[in-house]
Amino acid sequence: MLAAVLRNTGDQDLEVTDTIQVNDPGPDDVIVKITHTGVCHSDVSAMNGTIPQPAPAVLGHEGAGIIEEIGENVTEVAVGDHVIVVWSPPCGGCKFCIDHSSPNLCMTVQFGSMMIPHFKEGDVDVHAMAGAGTFAEKTLLPKQAVVKIDPDIPLDIASLIGCGVMTGAGAALNTAKVTPGSSVIVYGAGGVGIAAIQGARIAGAAEIVAVDLNDEKLNDARRFGATHAVKPEDVDGAKLEITGGDGFDFALECIGKPLTMRASYDAIRRGGTACIVGVGRAEEMVEFSAFELFFMEKTLVGSYYGGTDVRSDFHKLLRLYKQGQLDLEGMITRRIKIDEINPALEAVRKGEVIRQVIEF
Repeated sequence: MLAAVLRNTGDQDLEVTDTIQVNDPGPDDVIVKITHTGVCHSDVSAMNGTIPQPAPAVLGHEGAGIIEEIGENVTEVAVGDHVIVVWSPPCGGCKFCIDHSSPNLCMTVQFGSMMIPHFKEGDVDVHAMAGAGTFAEKTLLPKQAVVKIDPDIPLDIASLIGCGVMTGAGAALNTAKVTPGSSVIVYGAGGVGIAAIQGARIAGAAEIVAVDLNDEKLNDARRFGATHAVKPEDVDGAKLEITGGDGFDFALECIGKPLTMRASYDAIRRGGTACIVGVGRAEEMVEFSAFELFFMEKTLVGSYYGGTDVRSDFHKLLRLYKQGQLDLEGMITRRIKIDEINPALEAVRKGEVIRQVIEF
């Protein structure tokens, strides 16, 4: 079957090949025929080593498709069901899922069955990015890693929910908990940043400031709900205009760079919340003074997968989409085929797109 494979960490391109086979499902597994999968910046991060990923691996983690085969113990879904792939699924029974009410932080499945290679190339094991591996015509997943959706939802739209939209909108709604009438600044107007802007708008923010270096992305941000769109050098002016210089109530950092993480903290008022959504490199550091942490009483919080419970939040976002409150169709810049993956990845690196969706 066709798949896009990362041969070595650090490679600039993926190899599109028809030599990959999906493994047979175990009793608690499913095989999903992937119909659509988004090209996410995290795919680039897996390639360059920002996100650890053993190679060789089929990349892709933001997908949707149709159940093609199920294991003997699987009762939650049936052959023919439409599903969204979950790259960090909750097990449903651990302390994070139950006691801490943080199913997005559950590692039981992701660091268990999802870490087992899902593919083979001849006799060689081939891994799946984040246990998902959606840059393939089919993928093998544990049953917890799919969420069944209504068949009337277009699967290209559904695929976006699986990572970028849930991560960005969830950061605003679930993690930062943006409040009605508040002021919000969003660093980065890529796919996740656009979703964060939409999440802040849905939450009722009065002012939403998008920050980016790219003029086209700033125009996109306005289209999706930003009330202001500025370059980094103009942030102080926007802060003065909107807050009188006090600082924003909330900041959402959707880039993953120490500079913008620090900037998001500096942009909020005393007692405000800075939410780090972007994935940074493990060796990079952000510095704070011991005094400011005490004196400013700001909240600095990370957001992993938008603080989501995928079992309910995917459906909430899809209902918002159906009611016209969450624009997913407009986020798709290009629809492509798998053999166009490398130009698509380059477009992500250059910041030319919101989302590209591969159609199988």
